[in-house]
Amino acid sequence: MKTENEGRAGLLYGIGAYAMWGLVPLFWPLLKPAGAIEILAHRMVWSLAFVGLALLVLRRWSWMRELARSPRKLGLITLAAAVITVNWGLYIWSVNAGHVVEASLGYFINPLVTIALGVLVLQERLRPAQWAAVGIGFAAVLVLAIGYGQPPWISLVLAFSFALYGLVKKKVNIGGLESLAAETAVQFLPALAYLVWLGGQGTLAFGSHGAGHTALLAATGLVTAIPLVCFGAAAIRVPLSTLGLLQYLAPTFQFLLGIFYFHEAMPPERWAGFSLVWLALTILTWDALRTNRRSRAAIATAAGAAEAAAGAAEAAGPAGAAEPGGAAEPGGAAETVGAPGPAGTAPTTGR
Repeated sequence: MKTENEGRAGLLYGIGAYAMWGLVPLFWPLLKPAGAIEILAHRMVWSLAFVGLALLVLRRWSWMRELARSPRKLGLITLAAAVITVNWGLYIWSVNAGHVVEASLGYFINPLVTIALGVLVLQERLRPAQWAAVGIGFAAVLVLAIGYGQPPWISLVLAFSFALYGLVKKKVNIGGLESLAAETAVQFLPALAYLVWLGGQGTLAFGSHGAGHTALLAATGLVTAIPLVCFGAAAIRVPLSTLGLLQYLAPTFQFLLGIFYFHEAMPPERWAGFSLVWLALTILTWDALRTNRRSRAAIATAAGAAEAAAGAAEAAGPAGAAEPGGAAEPGGAAETVGAPGPAGTAPTTGR
């Protein structure tokens, strides 16, 4: 019952995280007349404040010493901070400039870009279905480029920056809150300096448009941190295959908001491009679920074979001991024990 409740809670946390990321386009326009770069700077500054407070409450500081002793990890954290700065800044600008649908496309094609980076950077081998999905995704970009008259730069930069961010985070391998704290610590001084410079120029929106607007700018830290906390809670409670399916909630919400709330145009060529992307993601998801199911079946078969072998060994042991002159019995038992292992497990694990 506890495991079932944990799984249900994890699913709710995951839905909550991706729903918040999907609905965030409703938040950024509330921060106008602040510009995209000022909003980005506030997001960095206030995120560090809220994440630092959370770590203080949780008393999770030991990772800082380990990180400080590793120049390689510090370099990767700095790179992650730079890449996510590009991603955050472009996303805020694209929403407030009326490009919500194109931004959603970036997060739809992100899994395809992630796979492509795995091949190019990590030398990973793709299954045929994954190659098909990447090829269809490439065709979708071509269709959209022809329709737009230029490549969908917003989508591509968002997709590649987030995929690269994920790749760097994989190499750093520290927790979500800790990683965000480290990244925003790198971003903090430049962001604060920019806000101070805006104040000196007399163009700082913070504090100039009422208490409500000021509070909303400060809330950028919560908007960044809360979905991440929910995602972290989901990640330890539900399988990765479930999280992989949930990740499509965010761009789906963004896409629907772009059409029905922000009333962005969807000409036929854009529908064609999106349809190809959705086809690629369907193939990718089907292949991932099938592979996951086969892996679980292989593990179950191997475990069953091991249990059968152990049971046969226990049954054969006392019998051999009871037959003083039966030297052939232990050998016969050994053959029985050995038979289920290779014969039962090798074909399954080799699939």
